[in-house]
Amino acid sequence: MRIPFTKMHGLGNDFVLLDRVSHDYELTQDRIRELADRHRGIGFDQLLQIEPPSNPQVDFDYRIFNPDGSEVEHCGNGARCFARFVTDKGLTARNPIAVKTMNRVLSLRINGDQSVTVNMDRPRFEPDCIPFKADAESLEYARQFRICGELQSWRFSALSMGNPHVVIRVEDLEQTAVKDIGEAVGSHEDFPEGTNVGFMQILGPNEVKLRVFERGVGETLACGTGACAAVVVGRRLDLLHEDVTVNLPGGQLRIQWQLDESPVLMSGPVTTVYEGMIDI
Repeated sequence: MRIPFTKMHGLGNDFVLLDRVSHDYELTQDRIRELADRHRGIGFDQLLQIEPPSNPQVDFDYRIFNPDGSEVEHCGNGARCFARFVTDKGLTARNPIAVKTMNRVLSLRINGDQSVTVNMDRPRFEPDCIPFKADAESLEYARQFRICGELQSWRFSALSMGNPHVVIRVEDLEQTAVKDIGEAVGSHEDFPEGTNVGFMQILGPNEVKLRVFERGVGETLACGTGACAAVVVGRRLDLLHEDVTVNLPGGQLRIQWQLDESPVLMSGPVTTVYEGMIDI
């Protein structure tokens, strides 16, 4: 069976999008891994599936798979691509669009300049919701991690944006061993489902630099949920204002959060790269 695919990216965070509304198929983990191979397949940071709605309150269901074939809960840059895909393909004329992920409902709005704003819902900080093994909720935590064979102590914040995140504040992002620290923290036993690890350098109350080592992927050019997590942490520590530009290796995202129970809003561009056909 052959079905169409679309390759898209949000600030270099790249995706393959598949339409299960119009095509009935099943992908195995092995096939996802083959498609993810950048030398022998298509290559992507994540594969996104558009599915029929599982309840009448949403327009679509939204499933996200890592290159290793594992399914994950959430992807902010992917959600922006999702909105443009279903609109460009004529699958919906609604704006905003309601989509259901594994554990939350997102609202996606296409703006006049064709950028997309995603209502990412509110962050969660309870350790059980992340999940993270801790005696009590705290603004910051301290743990020891074995990094390149050496035991090091690091302070960090932990939260869920629909998927688990750690945010570490650093003074000089360029001099930070993102891969080594990210691997050690992301695979630590206190994160039973692993975690994404963001490294944030604050440039001012309305601007930060960020690099993210993503769970199951490695460092990517941009991470939407990671950008949201970083701004949330900066806001809670009273270091950032409510409207922040996040500079990622792939470009800029605008993140807005008014604290407390307010949802996090993420805005940024989307690019369609090419289309093709794949064998299931």
